[in-house]
Amino acid sequence: MIYLLPVITACIGWLLNSLAVKMLFRPVQPVKLGFITLQGVFPKRQQALAQQIGTFAGEQLFSFAAIRTKLTDPEKVKAIIPVVEAHLDTFLREKLPKAMPVLSMFIGDSIVNQIKTLLVAELDTLFPVMISQYLDNIEQELDLKKIVSDKIAGISATQLEATTTQLLHRELRSFKWLGALTGFISGTAALLFHYFL
Repeated sequence: MIYLLPVITACIGWLLNSLAVKMLFRPVQPVKLGFITLQGVFPKRQQALAQQIGTFAGEQLFSFAAIRTKLTDPEKVKAIIPVVEAHLDTFLREKLPKAMPVLSMFIGDSIVNQIKTLLVAELDTLFPVMISQYLDNIEQELDLKKIVSDKIAGISATQLEATTTQLLHRELRSFKWLGALTGFISGTAALLFHYFL
């Protein structure tokens, strides 16, 4: 019977590591086993994890300063000027004369081109200011840390377990087999220790 010790300890190692994987997510409600209380790691620490990940995302992953720099880059602004010019041309040649027929007598091609040139030059300097102001307003209203924290806090343990199992299937299986191997080695060492002493 003592020679089955490595097999028994391998089974115990596999079961313990399987239990450890399950205990990451379940049970949501604490379970009392004598003097030991078991609760899943994720359900128990979900709020703290949500806050920490939210803070990390807000400070490290998302930067309004970087977005502002990219959107107000003169090259990016120049790239949208042709679109603005086309809209201005349509507005000055078609919409404005329809809205104010009297002006159509005074606005010819040269006037339209002059107005368009002046407006485009003004918009070239105005766009970065407008974009920067818009981002300032969004930054004040949008609390990214809170949004990420709330999303993570709202994930159920079941959803997280399903996603983790799907993504880390091989790794979790390897972890269980590592428990079996560790148990087998421990059992073999105990057997050898018993045999030689």
